[in-house]
Amino acid sequence: MTKNRLEAFSDGVIAIIITIMVLEMKVPHGAELSDLRPLIPVFLSYVLSFVFLGIYWNNHHHLLHAVHHVDGRVLWPNMNLLFWLSLIPFVTGWMGENHFAPVPVLLYGVALLACAIAYTILVRALIAINGRDSHVARAIGTDKKGYASLAIYVLGIVLALFSPLAAAACYVAVAVLWLIPDRRIERVLKTHES
Repeated sequence: MTKNRLEAFSDGVIAIIITIMVLEMKVPHGAELSDLRPLIPVFLSYVLSFVFLGIYWNNHHHLLHAVHHVDGRVLWPNMNLLFWLSLIPFVTGWMGENHFAPVPVLLYGVALLACAIAYTILVRALIAINGRDSHVARAIGTDKKGYASLAIYVLGIVLALFSPLAAAACYVAVAVLWLIPDRRIERVLKTHES
């Protein structure tokens, strides 16, 4: 398997996940702006999840750009990531429909944590295949940003039962952390090209 085929398959799955998520948003049965009010939590959960899926798509692309090859050892870790990402539409819909109630917010955090762990496993598999001195290994380094994200997700999960809004703020904080472009891979690749 080539890394381009793995990337194309993953791109397709993520596109389908986003499509499923948007199809879950139901059109209101009225024509007034006030008819949109009940959909605000649904829309906010959709926006947050869309941002997360965009972050994973972007980072997955950069990650595969930094490796020279993939083999069978990376297929299952990649499928593991796609599995957890495929649950995002369900937890997004449940959280939005229930107006950020504690248990749905907790489960949303568990799904995000599972995605982050799966991504970390994928990174480690790619480093194992490409070597400790590879571009991807040098770019990831100690992965402080990744491990900080895991800790914030755990904090959000714990907070979810006491303060769902504080938990959601933790999830938003992780999204903001990753929205700030992660230039590690680009820096390593530019240094190598020079």
